[in-house]
Amino acid sequence: MKASELTRLAKKNGCRIKRHGAEHDIWINPKTGNTARIPRHQNKEVATGTVQNIMRDLGLK
Repeated sequence: MKASELTRLAKKNGCRIKRHGAEHDIWINPKTGNTARIPRHQNKEVATGTVQNIMRDLGLK
């Protein structure tokens, strides 16, 4: 999954950007208060395990 698809999925599920970092953005799920770092490399593939961890951290799974 590309980073752009991951950010689209996070937005669709109600997550918001908490702050921008140099290489990652910090996203927060306002429903749960959980945060996760999503890479800013929008066109690059994110490893499957990393995607699963981000989704778990944000409470999307």
